[in-house]
Amino acid sequence: MTRPVALVTGAGRGIGRGIAIELGKLGWFVVVNYAGNVQAADECVALVREAGGDAIAVRADVSLAEDRERLVNETLAVADRIDLLVNNAGVAPSVRADVLDASEESFDRLIAINLKGPYFLTQRVAKEMIQRSSPIIGGGGGNAQIITVSSISAFTASVNRGDYCISKAGLGMATALWAARLAEFGIRVYELRPGVIATDMTAGVKDKYDSAIEGGAWPIRRWGLPEDIGRAVAALARGDFPFSTGEVINIDGGFHLRTL
Repeated sequence: MTRPVALVTGAGRGIGRGIAIELGKLGWFVVVNYAGNVQAADECVALVREAGGDAIAVRADVSLAEDRERLVNETLAVADRIDLLVNNAGVAPSVRADVLDASEESFDRLIAINLKGPYFLTQRVAKEMIQRSSPIIGGGGGNAQIITVSSISAFTASVNRGDYCISKAGLGMATALWAARLAEFGIRVYELRPGVIATDMTAGVKDKYDSAIEGGAWPIRRWGLPEDIGRAVAALARGDFPFSTGEVINIDGGFHLRTL
């Protein structure tokens, strides 16, 4: 494999697709992970190739240990290494419910997909990064990177989807833990916190967020786009932040700012 290799979870649509395409523009080989929509994944593979990269699609549910193992093994069988892991796969609650009424089933589902999955996928991939040399970006795991896509919900309390907020807040601590543990191996770890991004996940609440934007809920008054996240990943993938790890990068139009 002569290209740098990225594994992007949940890459068939939305933010994950935006990330995959931007990596394609840099000439990367992208493993497009998807959970069920093979047509969307195949479309993403084609778009990565059109952008100048190469790609394959691999189906796997990141909440399942056996699927995570197969995802890594299939990636290594084709590419022999993983230079960049992007933990992007995530789901919203099937039903938004007040924290006084929300179910354990919804909580367990979101924690399994949004938090447990990326945590243990990072563990699995990190071990490979430590062991496998990369002739593209440096040997012995040096300069390999792990990026986790969380959300402004990591610090914003939404009482009608507490399970989602908790899962995203947990990713913040996971990023800190992995950054501290993997620095000695030259592996840098980052967290991206998108704001309101125009994807399938937000399509059902478009009117709500249109009004929020009009009312100035965040300083840059527009919807975020998947390519906004993709460009941030591309900057990290290029190695533009070599003396940084554990960093949280807000891509939210300034939502995180406290203003008077």
